[in-house]
Amino acid sequence: MELKFQVPLSKRMRIELSIIIPTLNEEKYLPRLLESIKKQTYKNYEIIVSDAGSCDRTVPIAKKYRCKVVKGGLPAKGRNNGAKIAKGKHLLFLDSDVLLFDNNFLQRMIQEVQKKKADIGTCKAKPIDADFMGIVIHTLLNIYWVVNQWSKPYVWGPCIFASKKIFNKIGGFDTRFRVGEDIDFGRRAAKAGKFRVLNVYFGISVRRFRKEGYIKGGLTYIKVGIGNLFNKIERDDNRFKFYGEKK
Repeated sequence: MELKFQVPLSKRMRIELSIIIPTLNEEKYLPRLLESIKKQTYKNYEIIVSDAGSCDRTVPIAKKYRCKVVKGGLPAKGRNNGAKIAKGKHLLFLDSDVLLFDNNFLQRMIQEVQKKKADIGTCKAKPIDADFMGIVIHTLLNIYWVVNQWSKPYVWGPCIFASKKIFNKIGGFDTRFRVGEDIDFGRRAAKAGKFRVLNVYFGISVRRFRKEGYIKGGLTYIKVGIGNLFNKIERDDNRFKFYGEKK
């Protein structure tokens, strides 16, 4: 199947990196992420918030930080809509509850991309305010990503790097997926270009585990990981919800 979504390429691009953040009612977490981006030593970027209809202060907060705001939807659609107006030749998709611990994260990420000549990739995750189990789970996830990067690349939604060229080539994210759209995107991108796990860490929220519990949340990751190994990804799963969504 060939997707037809395309991002227009500009011959005179001045912005190197476009950071795209899908949101829905993320007033609690978004300021923390935007502050960490603001402190980055690397400055050649733009921020695009793709909002799915927040009814809290998410959009005003985004505008306060001078982000571009576009209409979003579920993650696949939100990322595509953000990429559609992106001016950078590199795209970085971040979930709104992540955090850039290191002020040199973006600089080091770009250097890693250039060194490894990567077209598509993900970064290693370090849990924010996690207990022992949270640390163990994310350590195992990091090992899984690194070990499988050459055979069964696993791209994780909270932090996805892609060149705009590769994004255009594969047609962006498949909006038919409600879960697993990140893995599907990474798999198709890895076939079209070079995938690498970048040796830089981003901070990830453990709110999924706090809401679902470590057993249920851990089993979910195991299920998705096995599905990735055997080329089976769920589609049209009605269980998906943004974690910022008010119930």
